[in-house]
Amino acid sequence: KMDPADYKWYLDLRRYGTAPHSGFGLGFERMLMFITGVANIRDVLPFARTPGSAEF
Repeated sequence: KMDPADYKWYLDLRRYGTAPHSGFGLGFERMLMFITGVANIRDVLPFARTPGSAEF
């Protein structure tokens, strides 16, 4: 069981929200790049960003 006193500092830090930021996660596409060894992130995107741009 976690003791709330151990993470109280974090809850206080986020009590009123946070500053705008672009996130901190690795991201699914970047993980796929790492696993597959693909050099360009555009080659691992699961969905085309613009209509008609998916080449098969």
